[in-house]
Amino acid sequence: MRQITYLRVSVTDRCDLRCVYCMSEDMSFLPKRDLLSLEELDRLCTAFVGRGVRKLRLTGGEPLVRRDVLGLIRSLSRHLKAGALDELTLTTNGTLLAKYAAELADCGVRRINVSLDTLDPDRYRAITRWGDLGKVLQGLGAARQAGLAVKINAVALKGVNEDEIENLVRFAHGDGMDLTLIEVMPLGDVGAHRADQHLSLSAVRAQLEERLTLEPIPYRTGGPARYVQVAETGGRLGFITPLSHNFCESCNRVRVTCTGQFYTCLGHEGATDLRRALRSSEGDAALHAAIDIAIARKPKGHDFVIDRARRPVLSRHMNVTGG
Repeated sequence: MRQITYLRVSVTDRCDLRCVYCMSEDMSFLPKRDLLSLEELDRLCTAFVGRGVRKLRLTGGEPLVRRDVLGLIRSLSRHLKAGALDELTLTTNGTLLAKYAAELADCGVRRINVSLDTLDPDRYRAITRWGDLGKVLQGLGAARQAGLAVKINAVALKGVNEDEIENLVRFAHGDGMDLTLIEVMPLGDVGAHRADQHLSLSAVRAQLEERLTLEPIPYRTGGPARYVQVAETGGRLGFITPLSHNFCESCNRVRVTCTGQFYTCLGHEGATDLRRALRSSEGDAALHAAIDIAIARKPKGHDFVIDRARRPVLSRHMNVTGG
């Protein structure tokens, strides 16, 4: 059975933005009763830590919009103190970081990923449908002041932000942040055709190499990115390429949605219901049995491909599974 050391858990499907590659503008969100409670999320994460998970990432939607999520993070930090967990982190859009960065650091979070695809305020508003870039920039400042290491995640979008990738590199590295570029993933109907959005990172890298020196390095964070060092800035630049070059052979990651659906692969529909196992008894025997069955079925590769018939490969949106 493949060793799983990295768990990503969505704490909510809700978000305060509507990014064009992630959601449709008019989204319907799940009723509260369908979501795992914070206590259930704690119990589930603890079970995975007991099974050898060393890195835990909380995602959404936007995780910081979940009421009392800081209480969950503070509770889970006990595994850091006990040495059972190496890292507790989260992916956020940054809109609420100014409010929560200091408390996140106090809870034991040392590193965060922030989604940011452009440095142009009008373009940012268009990509997110109503976001305010100023709030994110304030949040990044608060995160750095709180001592959090920050990695910027930017989705490469054809005809949208391909002209400012170098600016994003220089911006991130100029403030001591890493940057990872991501190819758009064909998840859910977002009201746009994926072939119109998809920009190959092979092309992006070739364009960057006309102006920057990219030196491959063995740095890894546990995720799928492959990194280079940018000689001119001294910073790290990552590439996540699920379409142009998949990374399945080294995948040690699994995901649990906010409703307790366990996905061993982001690019497959099949899921195992851990919510039922959690709620069937106070003990964790049924939970561990369900996890065992699911991990044994973890596929060797994903099914991502841009479908020119204008259909998403998977029906669920990214906010449902978690980033």
